[in-house]
Amino acid sequence: MGNTFYFDWEVSLMEWLQSVMGEAGKFIAIIFTYLGEVGTIIAILGFVYLIWDKDKGRIVGLNAVMTVVWNPLIKNVFLRRRPYFDNPGIKCLKPVEPEMDLLDVNAQGFSFPSGHAMNTTAVIGGVAYVFRKNWLTILSTILIIMVGVSRFCLGVHYPTDVMVGWIVGLIFVFMMPVLLKKIKRTWLLYLVITLVSCVGFFFCKTNDYYTGIGCMIGFFVGDLFEKKYVKFENTRNIWAILIRLVIVAGVYLGGNVLFKLPFSAEFLESDTMIQYVVRMIRYALILFLEIGIAPMCYKPLEKLFHISGGVKKNTAK
Repeated sequence: MGNTFYFDWEVSLMEWLQSVMGEAGKFIAIIFTYLGEVGTIIAILGFVYLIWDKDKGRIVGLNAVMTVVWNPLIKNVFLRRRPYFDNPGIKCLKPVEPEMDLLDVNAQGFSFPSGHAMNTTAVIGGVAYVFRKNWLTILSTILIIMVGVSRFCLGVHYPTDVMVGWIVGLIFVFMMPVLLKKIKRTWLLYLVITLVSCVGFFFCKTNDYYTGIGCMIGFFVGDLFEKKYVKFENTRNIWAILIRLVIVAGVYLGGNVLFKLPFSAEFLESDTMIQYVVRMIRYALILFLEIGIAPMCYKPLEKLFHISGGVKKNTAK
């Protein structure tokens, strides 16, 4: 299942890298590849949006939901098989699903473009873009490059998967702030993006696409709800930050458990449209709770623990 296409130099480079990297190189590559995982991306987004700077976090959040939807959408168009599927000289050193068959395309997913490269470019690069700090730009560039390189060192992506991931991520970094500035009706922008992104319903048959659509809907609805009804303020107070981190982590972990309870493990692992829809709704609810509802707890808890000062008033109109 899927399509095989690559340049000879890609295979030669990957085989050479794996022959010289050793166990230490493998360990370093795995550490960097974790920075591009969805959980890491959500953590960065949550900190920037829900704690540090809501206005800049909105831009980073838009970048994030675009990548988690459009990466699997593009993958389901090209259906490129992973490098180790067709090249015996390339080893898979970190499978997507370690407990599943390495050659199971449904479990291990497609290759083009790299989701890790897109995620880190759009989110970590997006953070550097909106904050405009030289040191942050340098650090972000290093991390983006290292995460991308780690993916073909580990044998799960071709270098061209990573390059295209970087390019698409950069497009989101520069395009999303312009759209937010030009289109004054945020709800209209969110609606158009969601409707266009739903084209994947016609051909996407992987969990990650429906997870992404759910995250997109939850973020958009949660952001609009927060702007109208909640209007929380950002903070620099360390104790307030810790309280918010606990709330955010609790909602995410609790929601993941709670919304799975009505369904059997067999259903949640099935490749059926009803399961995809349930998955989409589940993630939409989790992100809505994170973005729209959880901030309602900030002020009451900060008052309860007598935390004052360090709260920065939000100036968004």
